[in-house]
Amino acid sequence: MSKPTSVTGSESEFEFIETPKATPPSEMVEDCGVRTTTSPAIANAPLPADGPGSDSFNNKILFSVLGGVPFWLTWKVGGGLKTFLFFALILDLPLLAAWWLVISSISPRKTDKAKFPGRPVEYYLDFKKDADKAKYRGSNKIPMETFYEMYFDGDVEFKGDALEILEYRHDWASFRFTVGLIKYFLLGMIPELIMHTRSQDEEQVRGHYDRGDDFYGWFLGPRMIYTSGVISDPEKEETLEQLQDNKLAIVCEKIELKKDERLLDLGCGWGTLARFASENYGAKVTGITLGRNQTAWGNSAMRKVGIPEDQSKILCMDYRDTPIPEGRYNKITCLEMAEHVGVRHFSTFLSQVYNMLEDDGVFFLQIAGLRKAWQYEDLIWGLFMNKYVFPGADASTPLGWVVDKLEGAGFEIKHIDTIGVHYSATLWRWYRNWMGNRDKVEAKYGKRWFRIWEYFLASSTITSRQGGATCFQITLVKNINSTHRIDGVPSQFNLNGALDNFKADLAAWGAKNNVTSSTDMF
Repeated sequence: MSKPTSVTGSESEFEFIETPKATPPSEMVEDCGVRTTTSPAIANAPLPADGPGSDSFNNKILFSVLGGVPFWLTWKVGGGLKTFLFFALILDLPLLAAWWLVISSISPRKTDKAKFPGRPVEYYLDFKKDADKAKYRGSNKIPMETFYEMYFDGDVEFKGDALEILEYRHDWASFRFTVGLIKYFLLGMIPELIMHTRSQDEEQVRGHYDRGDDFYGWFLGPRMIYTSGVISDPEKEETLEQLQDNKLAIVCEKIELKKDERLLDLGCGWGTLARFASENYGAKVTGITLGRNQTAWGNSAMRKVGIPEDQSKILCMDYRDTPIPEGRYNKITCLEMAEHVGVRHFSTFLSQVYNMLEDDGVFFLQIAGLRKAWQYEDLIWGLFMNKYVFPGADASTPLGWVVDKLEGAGFEIKHIDTIGVHYSATLWRWYRNWMGNRDKVEAKYGKRWFRIWEYFLASSTITSRQGGATCFQITLVKNINSTHRIDGVPSQFNLNGALDNFKADLAAWGAKNNVTSSTDMF
């Protein structure tokens, strides 16, 4: 491993701020009847309550309704198969919508162990219109989808910090489906999921990531990494930069990256991992992104720290056009890009990765996921994310689906870590950065964009902490007879093992070069 150096981003036209200190808990905090945590690493939940979900949703009854109603009508009119198909065609979507509306409204909570404070809605929210004030008051809770649409439009305000108020959402919001939510799911998300074309990928990714480096820098901070960091010590509050540095080291250690190895980073973002691997491991890195701004930023940053283009570079292109060097790639990483590939193309994508990787290579996949035993809150959050934050990123699924696709593509799983709570820690710091840059964001991008990202970062801090959404780190090799599995035993790390190995190498380098080693010196 070569001398460790800084991974600070390239020069920019905007300034990064130091992450603001966490807001102290308000007077709202009180005993909720279940255990709560006090770790300084995360935003601890004051009300870890469960809502209604999959355990009260019966697919057999739903399919019986979808098939039974058209069958009954066909029998009543004396029709045949064509009549049945006609009734099914015109009735099943309305029946499906009605089913979701009703069941999500009447389903009981998974558990009522956590006790709600029982405060009126107006204690938490300030509605701007008299009609809304009259409708949503007392114990008449507002549907969450209705709330966030009104919030983005400026028709309601939080009475306090957004994250803190959202922590008590069960006290003022309901998680029943709305007509607007079902309309978006049926007419927006489903057609997009079915189509998921190449041009759609380019339009969505560039529309998202080329919004402006400042937009992202105002919450990502100087590392410019838009993926989960990793906590190394739950008993202290590490900085955002420390979380991301932990993750960079862990990734490189898990894949046993070595000098002069060819590393492909798919969905490389602003190129921070490519730069880190080039500087600290001497790897030859090719980064792939569709973001034009990201490409320029990443290449500029590498040139500024002396990494030549013939060693490492960022390419602006679709992943399907990735160049393959002679001998293929020794290592391939893909951190939270595979979600954008989409369910429809996921298996094809994995086959491409398999073919680009040398037979003794390692594939590292970090991918966002969802819990299989869902709650309605999870679904509403997921539809919000698809509509406003990551359109087209429909391959966030339960782990079992991902594992099935990976094994089907010919991979063998070497190790899996679930890092959802680490993502929550990362998002919490992003949220505080975003709030600290509020005036600048609103001045350039407007209040609506600020509010959308405020809600995104606050709600995601909660969702990833409580398991509704999560993230997996999966280390893989090819499942063929000639894979030398014994060589991978020393690097079969969990998170702490990988980080400890990096720190040991760092200390050894410092001793060899008569330099006082610092584990913070990335």
